[in-house]
Amino acid sequence: MTMDLFDGATTLESQEQLAPGAMLLRGFAVAHERELLSALAEVIAQAPFRNMITPGGFRMSVGMSNCGALGWISDTAGYRYGPIDPLSGQPWPPLPEAFLQLATSAAERAGFSRFVPDACLINCYEPGSRLSLHQDRNERDFREPIVSVSLGLPVVFLFGGSSRSVPARRIGLMHGDVVVWGGPARLSYHGVLPLKEGFHSLVGAQRLNLTLRKAG
Repeated sequence: MTMDLFDGATTLESQEQLAPGAMLLRGFAVAHERELLSALAEVIAQAPFRNMITPGGFRMSVGMSNCGALGWISDTAGYRYGPIDPLSGQPWPPLPEAFLQLATSAAERAGFSRFVPDACLINCYEPGSRLSLHQDRNERDFREPIVSVSLGLPVVFLFGGSSRSVPARRIGLMHGDVVVWGGPARLSYHGVLPLKEGFHSLVGAQRLNLTLRKAG
């Protein structure tokens, strides 16, 4: 099933290959939504969302947090992973079992067996928040895939190629959709268009995104 933009809520699971090595799993996380959101609330209670600063000194519009052995950090010193939350001075909260199980099963469904993430970047999008095209390349091993879980309001996800010159495809992502990319698609440019206003019965007026990776 192909959905270049929104055509209603996802109620049934389906899958679509976006590119060699990239798979969209429609509705894959819906059955686990309550466990995921409960675990997420515990993580955020320990490591609240914050708007990080880019190396160029700009404030990011997306609120971010982390859980797992390593957390992704951005500040004027650069982009990197670290074991300590700079706000609390404490280790990032452990990776919830619900996150781990979902990421492992989604990766296997997409053709990547034995994926065991050690980091989860959590993004909180409010209306108007966006994420510019970028590559995930702060991880040590590019042979490991990325697993991205959408919760809450729908958004337009941009998925391109290994260079900025490749036109990015626009893909409508709904609550419960999971995107997995690795192999030849591992360094694909991707981003998110500004989130539109709305309300989700479980998540409210926002979109939450879990991006699970093997960082160390």
